[in-house]
Amino acid sequence: MSMVAVWHQRIHRLKQVIEEDIARGDYYGLVLKVGRGGEVVLEEAFGAADAEGARPLATDDVFSIFSVTKAFTNILILKAIEEGRFALTTRVSELLPEFTGAPRDRATIYHLLTHTAGMPGVWTPKPGMYLDRLDDLYQAVIEHVHGVVEPGSRCDYSPLVNHVLMGMILVRHDPQGRDYRTLLHEDLFAPLGMDSTSMGLRPDLRDRHVKPDMRGTVPIKHLSRDLPGDHALFESPHTESPHVGCASSTGDLWRFAEMLRRGGELGGVRILSPTMIRLARQVHTGDMPNELYRAAHLRAGWEVAPACMGLGFNVRGTRIVPHQLGTLTSPETFGNYGAGSTLLWVDPELDVSFAACSAGVMTQTANIMRFQKLSDLVVSAMI
Repeated sequence: MSMVAVWHQRIHRLKQVIEEDIARGDYYGLVLKVGRGGEVVLEEAFGAADAEGARPLATDDVFSIFSVTKAFTNILILKAIEEGRFALTTRVSELLPEFTGAPRDRATIYHLLTHTAGMPGVWTPKPGMYLDRLDDLYQAVIEHVHGVVEPGSRCDYSPLVNHVLMGMILVRHDPQGRDYRTLLHEDLFAPLGMDSTSMGLRPDLRDRHVKPDMRGTVPIKHLSRDLPGDHALFESPHTESPHVGCASSTGDLWRFAEMLRRGGELGGVRILSPTMIRLARQVHTGDMPNELYRAAHLRAGWEVAPACMGLGFNVRGTRIVPHQLGTLTSPETFGNYGAGSTLLWVDPELDVSFAACSAGVMTQTANIMRFQKLSDLVVSAMI
């Protein structure tokens, strides 16, 4: 018998709202897993993987998780800091000597994690390039993306650049000389039992993969040198893109969230210290807005909201503004999201962990309102 106090009528309403969203065509389907204190409150698949409804979603389906990939890169950077290999205050140029030229050469690891490195938020380092190889991405960033403001003075959410730099830092300074895919698997996915998660679409996951339907909402192409198609990067097993290249299941993302909820440990394996998690879930960007989303907020007629960036995490903060992490969640609720489709978060005060993957990519503002609604329904069910 469950020991968690849950308002079952509210859970029923949550399911009803998701079904109504799908029936209205907001998205095709969604897999959701929610727990409190480590006990699963809800795990269910709704709707389908495709617009026609031909393939019902299953709880173990594998999704392209877009920018949630960044969360894994962030955690390995925080782990390396704890191991003394570099510090939050270390300049990127000390670790990557090619990263020259003022003002970007004054950016630190801290600036990369908080999206305040002073470089513009670009989706690709140069037009039309393949986005599926770390070496090529890094070289293009070095050559084409330069600092425009002093690091620390503005928050420009970085869709690509910061995590390409952090990925290269991890590879260059890995004591075992591993490539990025191996490093992710051995230091994060395998220890946490995330068996359905990989950088690139691992061949054994292909049958469970929900091919992302962008529905015209994503502003660039994700080209792969291995396969044809505008977004073939998400289907290739050879992808190595630290900003966007992972595939995972809702269950695996929930395990990752559980590690964070438990202060950096899961199943007897410790990835980070509780001290680092507590620092990472603080707001480090003050009242600065997120420049990438300022335009989207203005187009929607919303108040321009503060960025509320932690160390690689989005944080709920104290302001009541449109927010994927909800308005009823606690101020230190923290998590990561992926382009109009994927979200994980942890509310440390309510002891709740949340993970969701959906099919049918939504626009920025519609996705914010969708997940705000679902997040608020979840926490209102916790009594």
